[in-house]
Amino acid sequence: MTIMFTSEKKGELENIGDSHALIRSRLLRENGRFLPAKAFKMRKYFFNDKEHGFFKTQKRESPMNNPMADPSMATEMLRSNALNMVPMIVIGSWINWAFSGFLTTKVPFPLTYRFKPMLQRGCESLTSLDASWVSSASWYFLNIFGLRSMYGLVLGSDNAADNSMILPDHQVPTPQAPQDMQKAFKAEWEALEVVDHHWALADCETRLLNRLS
Repeated sequence: MTIMFTSEKKGELENIGDSHALIRSRLLRENGRFLPAKAFKMRKYFFNDKEHGFFKTQKRESPMNNPMADPSMATEMLRSNALNMVPMIVIGSWINWAFSGFLTTKVPFPLTYRFKPMLQRGCESLTSLDASWVSSASWYFLNIFGLRSMYGLVLGSDNAADNSMILPDHQVPTPQAPQDMQKAFKAEWEALEVVDHHWALADCETRLLNRLS
């Protein structure tokens, strides 16, 4: 159910285009020496012209300071948490109602009485019962919260069941802040502006013949 209702956020076309432009500019800086002077200047003009250059004409809004302020992100997190928690609450409540007072198993080693509240939920009235016995409700929660490694081994590390095990830790990972494209454009413009063209293939025929002779 979690996999069906969880939607992946697709990157916007504008952000993808901006990222590709930055990559093209970086490749031009690193490998421009293999282009003729005219081809290099045309590409540099496209990016760095002070009036018509890509990095000068494209204006981008600064991303929000707090990524959690994005309503779509908050809605997605709330929906994911609800879809993970609701089945666990429903099944746990049903087991607690239907099998309250039942003992299901016994751990193969002795335990102190401090473990009774954790292992014998629903059987609190049995004060003289050995702490090694486990009630049905406690057994359910032990299986849910203790089999995370087994879920990962059987279903894979990125499965929905494994993700639901992260919720009890109450640790929400910090989303990665979106890149400020305006600052990235400015930095790339400055880096490309200081690059001078030195054609690496000048007189390459002569150098090749001299090496072979």
